[in-house]
Amino acid sequence: MDKNENLILTGWGYAEYVASAAVVLKALRGDADVKGMSRRRLPEFLAELAAERGAPRWRRICLLGVALTGDPDVLSAALAKLKSKGVAVTWISSLEMPAEVSASLGGLLDARVYDSSLLEAVGAAFEVDVAEFMPFLKARNKVPADVRAFFTLIDAAQFYYRNYQDEALYATAARYLANGVRPAAWEPDIRRAVEHYDRYGGRELLGKSREMSLLQERINRVAAHEHARVLILGESGTGKETVAQQIHTKSPRRDMPFIAFNCASVTKDLLEDRFFGHERGAFTNAVERTDGLFRQADGGTLFLDEIGEMSLEVQALLLRVLEGGRFMRIGGKEELKCDVRLITATNRDLPRLVVDGKFREDLYQRLNVVQLRTPSLREHRDDIPIIANAWWRKYHDNHVLTEAQIAALMDYGYPGNVRELINILDRATALEDYDFDALMREHKEMNAGLAGGLELKSGRVPDRLEDAMRLHVRRVYDKYGQNLTRAAEALDVSRNTVRKYL
Repeated sequence: MDKNENLILTGWGYAEYVASAAVVLKALRGDADVKGMSRRRLPEFLAELAAERGAPRWRRICLLGVALTGDPDVLSAALAKLKSKGVAVTWISSLEMPAEVSASLGGLLDARVYDSSLLEAVGAAFEVDVAEFMPFLKARNKVPADVRAFFTLIDAAQFYYRNYQDEALYATAARYLANGVRPAAWEPDIRRAVEHYDRYGGRELLGKSREMSLLQERINRVAAHEHARVLILGESGTGKETVAQQIHTKSPRRDMPFIAFNCASVTKDLLEDRFFGHERGAFTNAVERTDGLFRQADGGTLFLDEIGEMSLEVQALLLRVLEGGRFMRIGGKEELKCDVRLITATNRDLPRLVVDGKFREDLYQRLNVVQLRTPSLREHRDDIPIIANAWWRKYHDNHVLTEAQIAALMDYGYPGNVRELINILDRATALEDYDFDALMREHKEMNAGLAGGLELKSGRVPDRLEDAMRLHVRRVYDKYGQNLTRAAEALDVSRNTVRKYL
């Protein structure tokens, strides 16, 4: 296969960028590679290209809507080096280059600025009619179904890059768009990628905090070891299943099944059947043979959530299959073998359950080979704007929340973690209520008793003083039979102060 002479670098996060790349691909008859690029990474990426020995990898680089606001020294040095190697860099934008950037870059690149949308600017620069691509400037709910499918493919491509460092799907989306490949003709692996995004795209692990970066680093490490069992600990709503799914997708087992099951969803009497399946006639209504979870996940990954809810009898069955990798269906006589990577999760204190005799220590040791912990949202509050804006952009045509809306979201402890944050955004969307100050006041009132109950049940003490005071007021209020006057007297504050904290 001949090497492409051109490289297209687009901005990140909007369908218009991919449509613009498709325009360039059409003009160059497909002779180009395509990558998404953030403005912060651009200087570093170009510096890496400039430092490569030998002939340049690409003879021409087209920057489409990428802001030139990264490290100016690194950027100018990289552009100068590329120019000396004979690499032509063209920057196309619908926004004027800032004066200070223009001064530092000088004649190091060919800057083309048009008073139009980026898509139309690219069309003008390459003399291509962009009429067929104009729907990508509209909201996705105002375009035909085929175009909406492309919006989803573009979202999936960005999801794959963020979560799996897979750049190929982004380039494929641009090529499909350039060549007019309709959804019905998409290749099977592309369809599977979109289906995967439809299932997990709304449960992405987002955030740049130290806590989330450490979690992602450990996920990447353990994923490569396909037989290592993983125990995920964390509160409800922190993304334990998403962590398990990422471990699977980044592992050598990625093309095999990923089966997720909540052990608290069925009674203990039915768990054995769900785990191992049964033979026809094994019990009343067993009219046909069924495969259990271990058989369904053979070759892949089995994720068991809420393992702290399993009875001791079921724990013994699970221990047996972990020790030998073999099991029998209920009513069966043939021993079956399975090759399954087991990932388990719980929000319970398993060591305490072991001490109390409610969880087998030998099973705990078998499961606890690698332990990961999903942090509560309280522990990485700086990620709230990133998580909220990612969701908001998806359902509000790439608009982001205002500073006032973000400030309102930040003034809360989120006992329900990320799941609770998303529910609040979902409620705002459903009610078309964008006054987040009022929205959060209502939410706190609705969940005052629940939040206090969760804190009491878990024994957690909130980090924020305001949350701790609210919890203490709730405890005293409940202690005195929810009598406002008696609670105020006990706390030595006014009734209005008690009302405030409730």
